Amino acid sequence: MDITVHLETFHGPLDLLLYLVKRNEVDIFDIPIGCITDQYMEYLSTLQQINVEQAGEFVVMAATLMEIKSRMLLPRREPTEDEHEEDPRLELVKQLVEYRKFRDAAAKLEERAEQQSTRFPRYVDTAPTESSGSTPRLRAVELWDLVSAFGRIMREAEALQPTPIIVDETPQQVYIARVVQRLRQAGECNFRDLFEPPHTRSRLIGMFLAILEMVRRQMLDLEQEEAYGDIRLRLRPEALDQPDDPLAADDSSPAP
Repeated sequence: MDITVHLETFHGPLDLLLYLVKRNEVDIFDIPIGCITDQYMEYLSTLQQINVEQAGEFVVMAATLMEIKSRMLLPRREPTEDEHEEDPRLELVKQLVEYRKFRDAAAKLEERAEQQSTRFPRYVDTAPTESSGSTPRLRAVELWDLVSAFGRIMREAEALQPTPIIVDETPQQVYIARVVQRLRQAGECNFRDLFEPPHTRSRLIGMFLAILEMVRRQMLDLEQEEAYGDIRLRLRPEALDQPDDPLAADDSSPAP
């Protein structure tokens, strides 16, 4: 299993495992494999609904977790003095530790780059500041927090109504323009409020992928007060000055 895991839209399965270990506040060297496997399968179900390309890596990791879980459930014989019983989780833990080293190093490099960029201001923030009262401390929103929130929206939508097969060929630029227009009018809004009826699968997925694209282009600021709490979105100051079609000025976007 490769350690270099990165997809066009989602990071790889090791990134998801590391997120689950951190969220559950468990020791990476003593992973509760049953609990982590169940949570991983829940995220995998959401990814399969989105139909992400190259999602096979996540399925392979799911099979690995199920194998480790089954090996740990089997009865074990007592090892002799000359034998050493190997933990079934050992190989996975080694990969996670190695992956975490590279991820932490990348985060430090990104932090240094951010510090360097502050030497010359790129824009003047004209947003009004709060003059009184204390603002609640917000936790950083990770990609998998968005996936988790979207998974809850999908499950609730499927429970409330049947899911007819409807082909939605709306371009991604249209969904991005809707998000930009909504945030320009309201200033900020909840992640859930962007998913307006009708709650068809293709419409929900189209809006979610548009939000992920905006996050990738650093057009949005996201905040969350607590785990599983509402995620607040607002346009970054530099995105406010872009045209109504945010992809119109992007040289990387395909020509019509």
